[in-house]
Amino acid sequence: MRIGEPLTLASLRSVYEAPQKLELTLEAYAKIDRGAKIIADHVASGATIYGVNTGFGLLANTEIAPSELENLQRNLVLSHACGVGPALDDDVVRLALVLKIASLARGASGVRRETVAVLARLVEAEICPVIPAKGSVGASGDLAPLAHLAGVLLGIGSAKVDGRVVPATVALHQAGLKPIVLGPKEGLALLNGTQVSTALGLAGLFEAEKVFAAAIVAGAMSTDAFMGSDTPFDARIHALRGQPGQIAAAAMLRTLMQGSQIRESHRAPGDDGRVQDPYSFRCQPQVMGAALDLMRASAKTLEIEATGVTDNPLILDDGSVVSGGNFHAEPVAMAADQLAIALCEIGNISERRTAILVDPKMSGLPAFLVKESGLNSGFMIAQVTAAALVAENRLMAHPASVDTVPTSAGQEDHVSMATHGARRLLDMAENAAGVVAIELLAAAQGLDFRRPLKSSAPLERAAQEIRALVRPYERDRYFAPDIETITRHVRIGAYRGLVGDAV
Repeated sequence: MRIGEPLTLASLRSVYEAPQKLELTLEAYAKIDRGAKIIADHVASGATIYGVNTGFGLLANTEIAPSELENLQRNLVLSHACGVGPALDDDVVRLALVLKIASLARGASGVRRETVAVLARLVEAEICPVIPAKGSVGASGDLAPLAHLAGVLLGIGSAKVDGRVVPATVALHQAGLKPIVLGPKEGLALLNGTQVSTALGLAGLFEAEKVFAAAIVAGAMSTDAFMGSDTPFDARIHALRGQPGQIAAAAMLRTLMQGSQIRESHRAPGDDGRVQDPYSFRCQPQVMGAALDLMRASAKTLEIEATGVTDNPLILDDGSVVSGGNFHAEPVAMAADQLAIALCEIGNISERRTAILVDPKMSGLPAFLVKESGLNSGFMIAQVTAAALVAENRLMAHPASVDTVPTSAGQEDHVSMATHGARRLLDMAENAAGVVAIELLAAAQGLDFRRPLKSSAPLERAAQEIRALVRPYERDRYFAPDIETITRHVRIGAYRGLVGDAV
């Protein structure tokens, strides 16, 4: 991928999914060189610049002697590498590296091209700095996580190479690199910024996309298994309201159910004794559409943030070096909160449909979707598992952005909490994928009970895929592997092709 051009969601998704070869444009190199020269000239002139020849945070008024500028930047990395907890996933770290490179390539950070080249080499060599997941409040950017990333460039800390954790010096040697010496402002430029929280937010978005697609398919399958109506998906209903996500979700559901024999078998009103379906079936476009709108809004914010310059101070077009607050991760925090709400609601409505399918009074299907219920418990506890997962997601959906804890002796007195707000999205997406997987299993089982009638062509394909992975549930058996198998199917994005690039 080319660095120096605007990053798109598609290119960012590619970085998240697989290692990439990076190419910096000539224009990017020119901007980098210009920024580095401006910083060097300011230092040579003796001008005072925050973080270049001063202390940091509350120590901003402490001047640093020219002979100590190298130590200043190194000490910054060492003192800020305070992360704790398990390491971030390699996919997230790779994405954070690319985001940091893209930001530095704007030329507003004052780093040298050699430093950017080392970062790019880490990506190409598939070297992932070991970054503890916890320790950032999203204030002056992701200071602690990015300090662990920057430490690898100095030969400090650890990195993963071919799945093994090795000392940073070993990882650099394998890539044909040596530890670097940081120039003026380079430590600050590497540590300031929202790249880790943005990478986590993007990862959450990409996982949410997969869950959303699977939930749309599961909802359509469940509607047919329930012998529900597709009339509430009529385009005219949704045009009257005008919500774009709702219109899109209804169109997906109509397309998925078009041509279903099951639907045609009870087309006349009252054929199945129901005048209206429960909300979890009838209001799918309204609920899933609202989730889609939140996902789209979050996607736009994160796409903008991905190419943004978020360190401090910054070099402006006129050559001045000014301090601001672009490192504050509030946009990322709020985008993450939106995604958390969307994931929670996708799981909530999916679990409700599963609960109805297993209830013979509501669905008209065998109790708990199994023959000889009583002797067999069928999907009884699978639905309980779904209920447990949505309950856990409700706890995690509490907004992170409304919280703040003053730090740095009150200098950083309002913080975003973006990093853990974005990090929880991966856990929430995993939970939601499990909920939707259980619904897919239940819906496929429900369709089996409607034979010889068939569903629509796309839903039959989806059901056949499930049956290729998990056999019908004829009597009680060890259930967990079936849920794990379909959850994995959801998480690889197997259902995205059935709904298109909705987000």
